[in-house]
Amino acid sequence: MTETTKTHVILLSCGSFNPITRGHIHMFEKAREYLHKTGRFIVIGGIISPVHDSYGKPGLVSSRHRLTMCQLAVQSSDWIRVDPWECYQDTWQTTCSVLEHHRDLMKRVTGCILSNVNTPSTTPVICQPQNETSTIYQNKANKSVAIKLWGKMSESLGKICCVRPHMERFTFVELRILLLCGSDLLESFCIPGLWNESDMEVIVGDFGIVVVPRDGVDTERIMNHSSVLRKHKDSIIVVKDEIDHPMSIVSSTKSRLALQHGDGHVVDYLSQPVIDYILQSQLYINASG
Repeated sequence: MTETTKTHVILLSCGSFNPITRGHIHMFEKAREYLHKTGRFIVIGGIISPVHDSYGKPGLVSSRHRLTMCQLAVQSSDWIRVDPWECYQDTWQTTCSVLEHHRDLMKRVTGCILSNVNTPSTTPVICQPQNETSTIYQNKANKSVAIKLWGKMSESLGKICCVRPHMERFTFVELRILLLCGSDLLESFCIPGLWNESDMEVIVGDFGIVVVPRDGVDTERIMNHSSVLRKHKDSIIVVKDEIDHPMSIVSSTKSRLALQHGDGHVVDYLSQPVIDYILQSQLYINASG
C-alpha cells in the first residue's frame, strides 16, 4: 500500500495520568509500531488527554500538576502531545465527548473530513484547505495550545493532503482518531451500568479502539463478555507482542506507592523530569495523594 492508500491515524488516550508513567508512553510507542507493521496504517500523532479534576477519583492531584507532568513526560517526543481541553471544561467529560471534541477540532484545524469505522473503504476522505478561520477555543491561551498541539500533525498531513499544482483534484486519504487504551479499560466495558451503552456504540462502533493488553490478559475472553464489543469486534485492534515487556506492568498506582515508600524502583516507572517535578511539588508523599 502507498502512503495515500493507508489509513492515517491519531491515537488518543484518556485517563487520570496520576502520575503519567513510562508505561503510558510505552503504550503509545508499542501501538504505533504495531499499526505500522500491519502495513495498513500510518500514525501521524498521539494525544494525551488528562481527566477533569471533578472526576472524583481518590488521591487525584490537581490537573495543573497532572498536565505539567504529562508535558514533561513527552517533551522529547516529536509526535505525542498533551491536550488540556478536558481539564479546562467546567466539569468532567465522558470519553465519548472527548473523542468527538478532537474529531471536530481536527476538522477545524486541518480542514479534513474524518472517517469512522462505518465509512466505506471505497469512499475516500477529502483533505481540503479551510476558506475561513474557525474559533477552536474561546480564549487566546487555549487556542494557542490547540494550534501547537496540531502543528506537527498538520505538517504530516500536509505532505500527503494537498491540492496538486495545476491539477483540478484533491489528494484523498483516510484519517481516523482511535482511542488508545489498556486491557483494564476494555474490561471496564463489561461492568454493567458503568458505561452508557450509546457512548460505547460511538466509541467502539464509530471511532474504534486500539488495545495494548497487559501480559497474560485474555482480550478475546473480555470481548466475548460484552455484546457491544462482540458486535464491533472488527473495530478493535489488539496489539500483539510475543515478547513480554517490563513496561506493561508499570502503573500509576505502583508509582504512587513507590514514591510513598521511598522505593528506588520509581526510576523504572517514571521519567526523571516527572520525578523531579513530583519531589519539588511534594506530590504523592502521603497515602492521600
